[in-house]
Order: sequence, then structure tokens, then C-alpha cells
Amino acid sequence: MKALLLENVHPDAVASMQAAGITVSTRSGSLEERELSEALAGVQLLGIRSGTRVNASVLAGAPELIAVGAFCIGTNQIDLVAAAEHGVAVFNAPFSNTRSVVELALAEMICLTRGVTAKSHALHSGVWDKSAKGSHEMRGRTLGIIGYGNIGSQLSVLAEALGMRVVFFDTADRLARGNARSMGSAAELLEIADAVTLHVDGRVGNAGLFGSAQFVSMRPGSVFLNLSRGFVVEQGTLAEHIRSGHIAGAAIDVFPNEPKAQGDTFESELTGLPNVILTPHVGGATEEAQQHIGQFVAEKLCDYVGMGNATLSVNLPQTRLDARTDTHRLAHLHVNTPGVLAKVNSVLAAHDVNVEGQALETRDHLGYLLTDVGTDYAPDVVQALERMPETVRLRVLS
Repeated sequence: MKALLLENVHPDAVASMQAAGITVSTRSGSLEERELSEALAGVQLLGIRSGTRVNASVLAGAPELIAVGAFCIGTNQIDLVAAAEHGVAVFNAPFSNTRSVVELALAEMICLTRGVTAKSHALHSGVWDKSAKGSHEMRGRTLGIIGYGNIGSQLSVLAEALGMRVVFFDTADRLARGNARSMGSAAELLEIADAVTLHVDGRVGNAGLFGSAQFVSMRPGSVFLNLSRGFVVEQGTLAEHIRSGHIAGAAIDVFPNEPKAQGDTFESELTGLPNVILTPHVGGATEEAQQHIGQFVAEKLCDYVGMGNATLSVNLPQTRLDARTDTHRLAHLHVNTPGVLAKVNSVLAAHDVNVEGQALETRDHLGYLLTDVGTDYAPDVVQALERMPETVRLRVLS
């Protein structure tokens, strides 16, 4: 079993996979489509972060690929539908860097509201500018959170601890934490928020989510943060509102077009603007978060490879079956049509193979069946299962 890990995945991931008997190779940067397709020859496991695109063409050209691990939160860089159609499981780390992103958002809000960056720049330039003008406490101010998932909800709790009032908007029905109030629309939130922060996911429908109409609706003198996805904000429009003074400051961690590797040139309409904090997509880039992500995703990949368990897969049915001794395990990914389980068991029964345990889950058009059998079986059992018209992928795990 061979794995390729890109984009400086944490060394703990390498160690975990090697301990499971997997041969691991690493590369520091992301790969373009052609390079990635060439690198995947003979590879069963791929690990990436946000910079590598795994599209349908790459997946079609990698028949040995079994699973992809996204060592980050987002999976929009992967064609999840195409991956499922090719029998490739995808795993991510939905919780591991939540605290790191939240802490950066809080720190940036404080810096923007106090004008820390401008005062620091002045002092570095030899100018003593001791003034309270335009500098405010966070206590008593209103934070508006758009996107109230794992990150948004935890930010809500910590912001309240600072004495802030919290309002939020999410397209899904979310339980409010603490004294936070859910708003009926983003427009209602923008009318009352002193600080607006985005924590939405990477779905295509969020492209251009925040543009001219939204910035105009924000309160004069408010601050804006985006630590979610670069393509959700019209950055040129944001720059215009900062220059006009309508938006007092902004903190941006993600960009529509990001450099592929360390040291590459970065360009943005936001560079050089006053009271603007720009960070190179490091919201979740703490040593603690990256270590936990490395361990978490590597564990999921190893469990899927070794045991067939698809717990927390983002594109396959999340089937899990506890380990048994003295058994062989078959992992059968198939088109979700009635009668597949009966067909599989009929094949096993026809070859006098006894079933010791089974688990089946379905998701959309796919079903995923794990079967433990207690006896040895002839190769024609596997061949019969592979020939079933519903079969997408069959793996013999032990």
C-alpha cells in the first residue's frame, strides 16, 4: 500500500501511516493536474490540503486510488461525486482546527477595533501616535457571524465571554449558543453588527456571497473578517469601501487566487490599505491544529484501508463494522438498488461461505456493505461479486 502526501502534511500523519505498514512519500507543495496524475501512478492513498485540485479527470486516470484525505476542513477542492463514482472515499478534518481559527478571528477583531496595526506601523516608522481616537473596547459591541457551524458557534461563545453581543445568520436551522440571537436574514444582521465575520463553507452557491450590496448595508465604521473561503467575497469591492472609510478595517485570511508554494508572489487589491490585516491562509495553521489534523485524517484513512470502515467519510455511506477474529472481510461498494444485499448473500451461500457479521449503509445512489465471513473461500466467490452489475468496487481486506 502506497500513500502520497502533499502540501506539508504534519509528520504525525506520516508516522501513523507508516506504523500501519503503508509506504509514504511526501512533497512540500501542491501539484497541478498533469503532475498529480503522473504522481498517482501506483498510489492507493492521497493526502492533500487546500491547494491541490482532485478533479474528475485525475480520478479517472488513477484506477488504483482507494481514498483521499483532505488534511483540512474544506473538501471543495475535490470532485466528491466523481470520487464516489470511482469508489474513492474522501475524508477530512471537520473539527480539528476550529479553535485555531476562532482564536485568530478574535485576535484580529481586537486589533482592528483598537487600530493596532496602524499604530504599530507608525511606531515602526518612528512616529509616536498616542491617541484614543477610533479605538474601542470589544465589550458591549455587536458581533455578527454569518455561518454558524463548528467555527461560528465556538466563536460565538468566546465573543460573549469578552462581553460582546452576538447575532448570527445561517441557512440551516442552528441551535444558538449562550445568549446569541439568530437573525432572519443576513441583511438584518448587517444593520446592527459592529463586526461581521464569515464562516461559511465552500459550496459553489457561496461564490460572490459578499459583494457591493452587503458592504453598503454594513454599519459605517464597522469591521469585516473573512476566514472561510476566498471566492465568497468580492475583494475589489471591499477595497473600495475601505478606501471610502465606510468599512473601518478588515482581516482577510483567504483569497480567490492563492500562491501554490512557499515564497511565490502574492497579489491582491487589498495590499497597502490602512487597517487591513492580510494573512496567508493560516487560520488553522497552528502546530496544535496541524498535529491533530494529521493524526485524525491519517487514522480515518488507515481504518478505511485496513478495516473498510467509512466513518465520517464525506462522500460514501458511513458504514462501520467492529473487528472480529478469525474472519475475512469483504468491502462492497455498489449502486443503491433494491436486492443487492440478498444477491451478495446468495453468492456466499451458493459457495458455502458463512456470514459472521454484516453492516450496510446507503447514501444517495450508493450502498456500502461490509461482510465478515468465517471460512476460507474460493477465488470464484470474489469474481462472482465483482461481476454483479451493481458493483462499483470490491475490496478483499483480510
